[in-house]
Amino acid sequence: MLRQRLRHALFPLALAGLALTAPGALAEPTAEPTAESKALFDHALRRLHADEVVQLAERYAGHPVLVVNTASHCGFTRQFGQLEAIHQRYKDKGLKVAGFPSNDFRQEADDEAKTAEVCFENFGVTFDMYTPIPVTGETAHPIFREIARQSAAPEWNFHKYVIDRNGHVVATFPSRVKPDAPEVIAAIEKVL
Repeated sequence: MLRQRLRHALFPLALAGLALTAPGALAEPTAEPTAESKALFDHALRRLHADEVVQLAERYAGHPVLVVNTASHCGFTRQFGQLEAIHQRYKDKGLKVAGFPSNDFRQEADDEAKTAEVCFENFGVTFDMYTPIPVTGETAHPIFREIARQSAAPEWNFHKYVIDRNGHVVATFPSRVKPDAPEVIAAIEKVL
């Protein structure tokens, strides 16, 4: 009940121009580019179940990005469909959606082909999905180390991060908050 009241109290603030940096914490949006963009995107990753290697800076620098750590055997896996809807709704406005499978919470398939099947065949995902990486702790991929430095490491699968064009994490949403929840939509629309 308290969580729901807090969410309702924070939603008008997000619409007024403030962004959530961690659940319940507020920060002013920033406009100047910093080293965050480089720390986030100065890496290369292979696409899920493909040979193509993506230079992330070429793909994401200067764009708003919705980053999500995913798992194919999680109770929140249905969020793939909502993430795809967000991708379709905002891709022409510049939003990039990037999914990073991880077995940090022991719910990712052992076989990358199975992960791809869940994403691409079961849910029709067309947004960017990458090969599984660690997202928490000392072994976290540098993208998630930088996300944790700016906000917080994911506590479970399907933790959502809204990142502005300058590489600043401006809002985070835990697994239970659906990708199409009003507060997520407000945060996305703020960075477009």
